[in-house]
Amino acid sequence: MTAQTHGQPVLQARQLRLLMFGLMTGMLLAALDQTIVGTALPTIVGELGGIDHYSWVVTAYLLASTASTPLYGKMADLYGRRPVFLFSIGTFLLGSLLAGLSQDMTQLIVTRGVQGIGAGGLMTLAFTIISDVVSPRERGRYQGLFGAVFGVSSVAGPLVGGYFAETNWRWIFYLNVPLALLAIVVCYHVLRLIPFERREHTVDWLGAALLVAGVSALLLALSWGGNSYAWGSATIVGLFVAGAVLGVAFVLQEARVGEPILPLGLFRSATFALANSAGFVLGLVMFGSIIFIPLYLQIVKGASPTRSGLLMLPMMAGIIVTSIVTGRAMSRIGRYKWFPVAGSVVLVAGMLLFTRLQVDSSLWAAFGYMVVIGVGLGLCMQSLILGVQNAVDVRNLGAATSSATFFRSLGGSFGVAILGAVLSSRLAGGLADRLPGAIAQLPPEQRAAVAGSGTNISINDPATILALPGPVRAAIQASFVDALHLVFLTTGLIALLAVLVTLALPNDQLRGAGPQGATGGTDPLGGRAPAPGGKPLTRESREEAAADLNAKSQTML
Repeated sequence: MTAQTHGQPVLQARQLRLLMFGLMTGMLLAALDQTIVGTALPTIVGELGGIDHYSWVVTAYLLASTASTPLYGKMADLYGRRPVFLFSIGTFLLGSLLAGLSQDMTQLIVTRGVQGIGAGGLMTLAFTIISDVVSPRERGRYQGLFGAVFGVSSVAGPLVGGYFAETNWRWIFYLNVPLALLAIVVCYHVLRLIPFERREHTVDWLGAALLVAGVSALLLALSWGGNSYAWGSATIVGLFVAGAVLGVAFVLQEARVGEPILPLGLFRSATFALANSAGFVLGLVMFGSIIFIPLYLQIVKGASPTRSGLLMLPMMAGIIVTSIVTGRAMSRIGRYKWFPVAGSVVLVAGMLLFTRLQVDSSLWAAFGYMVVIGVGLGLCMQSLILGVQNAVDVRNLGAATSSATFFRSLGGSFGVAILGAVLSSRLAGGLADRLPGAIAQLPPEQRAAVAGSGTNISINDPATILALPGPVRAAIQASFVDALHLVFLTTGLIALLAVLVTLALPNDQLRGAGPQGATGGTDPLGGRAPAPGGKPLTRESREEAAADLNAKSQTML
């Protein structure tokens, strides 16, 4: 047991910093591995072979991490945070080590799935664990740092992946091992100080199986549709039908069991339902922007995959700065509603600004638009999770937090599929209109070489496009920019839906203050956030709580 103030465990400043360091390291690992493999995949395939399974290296990770996310929250509520978090990061470490040792594509895909199973718990449990020791009123400043980690990973992933692709791609995975070990050591010791009261329970294994199977079917349909199979094919339609049937079966199962994986009663809370709906929509917008902006930089501006990641730094800066500032502002103000509202409005503006980009637009214009999108994401990302946590009791904190992460990831999966279909459809029409005229401008010898393959040029091969003769390259780039305009316009209109949903959020007050007491006090990371009507703890009372914690933690150790 640790010292507690108003039901909240009291950790000393050093212990809280160590805990944050361990949780942020775990979150960095999970977020980084969503993007780090992309730039190195051509090199990996060149060594291991198996080009037919190229996309599965990424799909296996995303599928496993998204499907397992809701399970971790409930398991953490039933068994405690420490064993579940250590299992999560241990599984991720094992998957990373085995991925680095892979000798063929099949082994790599399987081990990436193991990585994904571990990663599914790293993000959601980071938010859950910090909520155990910090009240909603003070939680924003800490979760703002988590948002900064996500911003770093979105840009650092392609950069690091590109670097190791040129040296030894296996270190993309080996790099995770020392970082994961460090996070395990730190969190193992600090999490011992967070009390957990074990209660009688039963595990809804059938519900868990239905959830994993339903989500897997849905994500496979979204991943394969329009790529491996036509959207109207029997395989894709069958997967969507299977996902819907399994989803209905999951809801029926959750309604009748005593310990549901996702308590349906939580959706009776307007805040919980609306915040998760907004998270789904914003996940779609977020992943859409992060995926399609680098394509503009590579195909239109001729940047290499690694350099395009570097050119995304303005967006990363917007996310990092705004996440931290928003977190501290929420702690000061004690409310969260208007931050996601403002963020959604800014995202609408950012997406509409991107419809102004042309082939000859300067990079500085693109940088400015990226900052706008980064600011919008920074305002939204953590405030919605904080709203969900503020709306539930401690008993369901893990399940509620994992649901917020799950719906955002699911929205991202829908976003990639929907926006990819929009891009492909518009691009095909643009190429059909522009390519014949461009090819006609070429000398006869070039015309014959390009005519046979010009209509089948892949948008996923920027190097090939940039090597084409000038008129053909210009036609493809113009068609691509035109298609991207429709993608960003669609994303902006979807972001408008997020504005409406967040406007409907109740303007609830965040409960309590910081870990030094529900009435306020000095926060270990700096600053104060006194709760309305509360009296700050005296210096003597804070020292007494810290002394009590020291004595009890020494006894435990």
